[in-house]
Amino acid sequence: MTRASGVGSMPGTEYAEAVRLVLGELRDLPHLPELPARGPHADLTGRALAVLADLDTDLQPAGWRLTGSTGSPGLDLRRARSLLAQDLDVVEELTQGYTGPFKIQVAGPWTLAATVEKPRGDKVLSDYGARRELAEALAEGLRHHVADVRRRIPGAELTVQIDEPGLPAVLAGEVPTVSGFHRHRHVDDPAASPALEWVLAAIASSGARSIVHCCASEVPVDLLVGAGTDGVSVDLDVLAPAAFDSVAALLDIGAPVHLGVVPST
Repeated sequence: MTRASGVGSMPGTEYAEAVRLVLGELRDLPHLPELPARGPHADLTGRALAVLADLDTDLQPAGWRLTGSTGSPGLDLRRARSLLAQDLDVVEELTQGYTGPFKIQVAGPWTLAATVEKPRGDKVLSDYGARRELAEALAEGLRHHVADVRRRIPGAELTVQIDEPGLPAVLAGEVPTVSGFHRHRHVDDPAASPALEWVLAAIASSGARSIVHCCASEVPVDLLVGAGTDGVSVDLDVLAPAAFDSVAALLDIGAPVHLGVVPST
């Protein structure tokens, strides 16, 4: 079956308008819109940090930073969580009586590790323990997030899209350090798999389907499938020929494959 959906991000700042557009134009697989133009509390990273369980963060001039697990979130994290809750209130109101597929999105553990800083600087990616803690917090937070969305849209058949635009750079050792003069050491496939497995297992245990989206040219399809994703989402405009066979193999077995063909912003 061929259906149309959106990758997540959309232009504009009016959330109710975006939800109405999705519900009206993408009826086969509507999704939870993301409007990053509203600021860092609503972008890919801020949205995911709002979902985390038991980890606090704050917003610095250089971006988001872990601050520990005190259970007393600061202003920025409270704002991100409040914005997500308000958006879900809008979705709940506009999807009354809806039954059918529905997709939500969240940044994956490796993209977050390559984006978010530790309390004393440098990326989470540089610290094995911090990487593990972040991935586990994301997995646990997703369980609660899926349950919340299901409560609000009881007729939805949920798919959770894990956004991993940064994963290929992590695997290739191309993520710059804070100084910009060096690169973090590469993470090989066996070391990268567990974090993905924890997150994907949390989705499966919540009764939802999973799909991993990567808009890079070198998409590690075999790694993602081995970690347990139900399907993949790729950008046809940039996908390297080396990944074509792996994507075709998924199509052959009937796995969900989302092919990006139209810009969303």
